[in-house]
Amino acid sequence: MPGAGTDHTRAALSGGPAIILVEPQLGENVGMAARAMANFGLTEMRLVRPRERWLNQKTRAAAAGAEALLDGAQIFDTLRDAVADLHFTYATTARERGQGKDVVGPAQAGPILRGRVADGQKVGVIFGRERTGLENDDIALADAILTYPVNPAYASLNLSQAVLLAGYAWMAGAEAPLPFERKEKWGPASRDMVLSFFDYLEDQLEARGFFRPPHKRPVMSRNLRNIFHRVGLSEQDVRTLRGMVVRLVEGPREPQTKKRRGPKQTPKGTKPGTPEARGE
Repeated sequence: MPGAGTDHTRAALSGGPAIILVEPQLGENVGMAARAMANFGLTEMRLVRPRERWLNQKTRAAAAGAEALLDGAQIFDTLRDAVADLHFTYATTARERGQGKDVVGPAQAGPILRGRVADGQKVGVIFGRERTGLENDDIALADAILTYPVNPAYASLNLSQAVLLAGYAWMAGAEAPLPFERKEKWGPASRDMVLSFFDYLEDQLEARGFFRPPHKRPVMSRNLRNIFHRVGLSEQDVRTLRGMVVRLVEGPREPQTKKRRGPKQTPKGTKPGTPEARGE
């Protein structure tokens, strides 16, 4: 049942960043997260491997009128699939992860997200499991980290509270100036395009013995990917990098053969076979 403050006679806000919940365990938390999203006009919920039968009566009751977000939620098997079409994502965490990513608070994140959306980009905010949060490999898929200025001795937030604060950051950024002053020639690369390049690059590095010792590959792979994430790759950047690696692996291209020239044209007004036609 909708609570106080609900007014269906007014136009509802929509859009904003996709809210991505990784392996949520309690349906009630998903419902309350949907309610928090509705509070701030966020309309795209994505769930990665939610617990079986997550959508139940308790989930709907906790949503308090935001059931449409639950019914429209997209379900994914992996976080990689969930972010594949996005151009920029924040990972939320209360702990420093040593990945060298930019770290921002809500006051910075809101204007940055709005600026990217205004620039035609698709953005998202990733939230982790209720008990353990996001794993390092999850955070490695994001561009930057969003964290909140909370009590360092008690930084644990309920999942829906964390979503609520992200929604507030999005809404509060509405009046902030856009962070971009110029248009880039090339649009940002989708996450799927970037990850495909990473897969190719790492396969080639593996074939040439780069990941040694083998047990360090996960850490080396994350470090390598984070280097490129910090750059903010455009579509053209990815094409150029991939082409560069192809040439390093396959060697130089074969030189193009010259086009075959046709027979020499007989000058106008001369007959074939005469000295003039032969240029003598």
